[in-house]
Amino acid sequence: MGEAESRAHTRKGRGGSGTNSTDMINRTTTIKDFDMDPDSLEALVAVLSPARLQTYRDAVGGDLERALRLHVWNTAASAALYGPLQALELALRNAMNTRLEAKFGHAWYDMGKPGLDLGCRRRVEQAKGELARTGYPVDPPHMVAALSFGFWVSLLGPGGTMGKARPLKANYEMTLWRPALRSAFPHASTLTRKKAHRPLDHLRKLRNRIAHHEPIFGRHLERDHERILEVAGWIAPDYSAWIARNSRLPAVLAVRNDTGGMLF
Repeated sequence: MGEAESRAHTRKGRGGSGTNSTDMINRTTTIKDFDMDPDSLEALVAVLSPARLQTYRDAVGGDLERALRLHVWNTAASAALYGPLQALELALRNAMNTRLEAKFGHAWYDMGKPGLDLGCRRRVEQAKGELARTGYPVDPPHMVAALSFGFWVSLLGPGGTMGKARPLKANYEMTLWRPALRSAFPHASTLTRKKAHRPLDHLRKLRNRIAHHEPIFGRHLERDHERILEVAGWIAPDYSAWIARNSRLPAVLAVRNDTGGMLF
């Protein structure tokens, strides 16, 4: 058997597709390192839009090729942050829901005692409607998953208006934090509602920027990552350590953001 036939035979024997990891790496390198001539650059500008790329061009002194590299890095950083943010959201909603269920019952979001404000009640109804439209049960486990990160973070805020006909505002300090939600963060000894809300609202805004494909390269991303780990540690230190071990954001931050060397 010749050398070429031997390589082909090995690939088929491993996966049957005729493709191995070396082939994938070679193709990736070829695509990544293609010569960005002026026509190629302009084609990318047309697809991504000049308005979108302007933010990146401004950050690198107008150089289009560096701006495109920065765009790739921004996408990689966004992807690297999504995992830790997802992990935090799962822990947060489960911890908060556990305490709310213990105080008010399984369908606590339908009870009057938590005193949810108008905005939260609307989000609850929207979540119910979406579950019904997609054929999922409108029950507590599915509702917990359907309610957004912003909903859970808002429960740590002061509370908004109760409705147009009810000018009074909700008081989440008295109805949610003290009787229930303080216990959702057992490993933060001196935590107040405001101190819990502040970093989580900051991370909510970061999550929204990532979800809408906005630039995040100008943020202090290392500090954002630290906030995620800090809040997760309030809930469970071992969980925070697990997020840290599995996060690839430090590897992304180690690569200069406008010089290439990064994949999505």
